[in-house]
Amino acid sequence: MGIERNRLARYLAVIMLCGITSLHFAVLRAQTTRSIPGDPLRIESGLVSGTMGTDGVKEYLGIPFAAPPIRENRWRAPQPVQRWDGVLTANRMPAECLQRLRSTTTNQYFGDELSGEDCLYLNIWAPASSKATNRLPVIVYIYGGAFYIGSASMPLYGGGEIAKKGVIYVAVNYRVGVMGFTAHPEATKESGHNASGNWGLLDQIAALEWVKRNIAAFGGDPSNVTLVGQSAGSMSINILQASPLAKGLFRRIVGMSGSMLGGAIPSGPTLATAETQGLKLQQALKVTSLKEMRALSSDKVFAAAQAAGIQSGPIVDGYLLPESVDSIFKQGKQSDVPLLTGSTANDIGTTPPMRAATTAEQFRTLAIQSYGTASDELLKLCPVQDDADARQKAELIGENSGFAISAREWARAQVKTGKQPAYLYLFTRVQPFTPGVTFSDLDPKTAGAYHTSDVPYWLGTYESFNLIRRTRDWTTWDRELSNDMQDVIVEFAKTGNPSTSTVKFTAYDPANEVRATLGDKITAEKLDSKIMDFLLVHPLSVGRDDRSRREAAPENPGLPRNPRD
Repeated sequence: MGIERNRLARYLAVIMLCGITSLHFAVLRAQTTRSIPGDPLRIESGLVSGTMGTDGVKEYLGIPFAAPPIRENRWRAPQPVQRWDGVLTANRMPAECLQRLRSTTTNQYFGDELSGEDCLYLNIWAPASSKATNRLPVIVYIYGGAFYIGSASMPLYGGGEIAKKGVIYVAVNYRVGVMGFTAHPEATKESGHNASGNWGLLDQIAALEWVKRNIAAFGGDPSNVTLVGQSAGSMSINILQASPLAKGLFRRIVGMSGSMLGGAIPSGPTLATAETQGLKLQQALKVTSLKEMRALSSDKVFAAAQAAGIQSGPIVDGYLLPESVDSIFKQGKQSDVPLLTGSTANDIGTTPPMRAATTAEQFRTLAIQSYGTASDELLKLCPVQDDADARQKAELIGENSGFAISAREWARAQVKTGKQPAYLYLFTRVQPFTPGVTFSDLDPKTAGAYHTSDVPYWLGTYESFNLIRRTRDWTTWDRELSNDMQDVIVEFAKTGNPSTSTVKFTAYDPANEVRATLGDKITAEKLDSKIMDFLLVHPLSVGRDDRSRREAAPENPGLPRNPRD
């Protein structure tokens, strides 16, 4: 009996200690949360206050830009925010839109996030001295994730560092996966414009419209908005540039690793094809109407979509996208704005079989296996003298495939029918992984400059990779390179020209193709146009050459899956 009492006493002591510790952390957090002088600010839906971050940057986290897309608003265009009384304290990151959680062993695991349908919020970072009269350049970031995962609350996409350089930075959530891209005949009929399915893209447009109406209160210039996005975020921006619904909402665009041009990504299904997926989902849910589908819990919808292999992604719906992106650009109907775009050296689509060649004999054999009768043309364009030459040419073919072609075709399409310039880059820096670190989705020894590896440099968020565990040993050069790349984004947002004192860009010219290379050193290189033309005309399947680097995700087998998004 005495032993049991002692155990109980120890148990209660632990509970009390944990409670005191939790209280201590809560008090400490309250003590370190600092109010912003001049708050609250007035925006269209009410008063809002933020917090001054420990880095001296103003943070307004979790501001709604649309009504929650739940119940009758599920699978519907974003609806207006209802006004609130009092002051909204915007000091918490919003939930990510409904999606499956990342494994704790993946490269880009930054801690679990809340996930749910009530997710249409945005986060704002502003310089400490910003005020409503400043009219600072605005950067709006759109995350990637193959249109089925991603979040504006990920530390990787934070704006604290780049905001210090004199810009207002906004990260926006948008619906993904089955909640973000499901078309249905009933939704088409009730829409008022005979279209449905591109809900996630409509969320992005609603966020941009919110920025245009409200960002001045935070010190931003609503007439000077630069869109920045990577992977599916970059593809989104490519689509928004083509969409008539987004005209006038941005002034410049930056697309990192992804576009709907160049053949690496399918152009998107028609509305009729997409609607068949919505009806397939309805059947899987065992209901007879869209109303019943909206009444079901989100976990049931999500599970049914996974089990039924429902495809979801951007749609050529006749409304947001009247035609394919390629067709719109060819007609010169896109928003004519300056473009900065590029890829990484080991991006999606950059591991064709030929990149594995280590000898001249392997190079020639793999060329024949990959391109058949067209291999003669390639071997004339790319003759190899010895094994060392073969390895160099194999790398050349690899890094200029896949998303490198997509970036080049985006730049070509813009300057062909538009008046505003385009600029190209290639990111080649290999991150300094901590010795011995392992991931379930990436091998540090062979990752190279992998898809998404440039993002922490562009945004200055490289330390996010050491939040949960140490995975990178960042060097002085990594920090300098990141600072230089942030300056590129800021200068582009200010002037429309990305050139700085340390990074020089040449406006893209199809007759003299030059791109900036950002790696162990910063240089400029002239593209081998004939080889890239060959790779464009003779594409290899992204699905085939990146199979080992994709996640098995049935929601959208039409898009490449990359767990590093």
